[in-house]
Amino acid sequence: MLLIMGFAAQLTLWPDELVEALVDRGFRVIRYDNRDIGLSHKFDGIKAPGLIKMTLLSKIGLTPKVPYTLADMADDGAGLLDALGIDKAHIVGASMGGMIAQHFASRHAGKCLSLTSVFSTTGNPKLPPARPEAMKALITRPASTDEEILVEHGMMLARTIGSPGYPAEEVRLRERTRAGVRRSFYPEGPTRHLSAIVADGDRRKMLKDIAVPTLVLHGEDDPLVPCEGGRDTAACIPGAKLKTIPGWGHDLPLELVDDIADAIAAHARASVD
Repeated sequence: MLLIMGFAAQLTLWPDELVEALVDRGFRVIRYDNRDIGLSHKFDGIKAPGLIKMTLLSKIGLTPKVPYTLADMADDGAGLLDALGIDKAHIVGASMGGMIAQHFASRHAGKCLSLTSVFSTTGNPKLPPARPEAMKALITRPASTDEEILVEHGMMLARTIGSPGYPAEEVRLRERTRAGVRRSFYPEGPTRHLSAIVADGDRRKMLKDIAVPTLVLHGEDDPLVPCEGGRDTAACIPGAKLKTIPGWGHDLPLELVDDIADAIAAHARASVD
């Protein structure tokens, strides 16, 4: 089972508890850093167009030139499986990772046993946008590179986009945030991640051709990618199943680990029966 994390997020945002729960349910679980984040290759010196320019170009139907695309990032995942000698896997993507996973299922269907798209979306421009406070927290850079400032900034972001029904415990959140800062701090990568998302545009046409068994998981109280994005994803992929959870936001709270693991595992097993 290949786990693909989202925008500006290291592989460590997949909680160890969720990974262990999936292992306990019989899966070999692989998580990795996307390009330009964590300990993966960095595209130093390659500039992405500004957000305003990209948005304007997209609105008039032009595709902005970007350093790389979500399709390229899906190819990274397929290449990782090849490098590990794995012919096929269950693909699970969260947020931007869900978008990448959608491309994976489209481009590498022969390698994809099943697809699970977690709090992701279709790129449909008519869907409700993120709440202003969530988007502001996501794209605002920390005031400095001092470790304590970075930790406080990361905690602010986690609190802003997290689950209102399952707020993270303070000590654990601080420890995880600090560990992430110490593992890697690379603010240039997210700019290129964002450009790949904006340039990708509307994926609905692509999604209608996906023939891989698909499960869509989404929180009903997600402030960053509203639940309508999950519903639209499930509506576009033929035969897709949708599971929504009240109180769940844009994170992976410990209280939901078993529910999420059960849903993913049951879907994965059913896809190969």
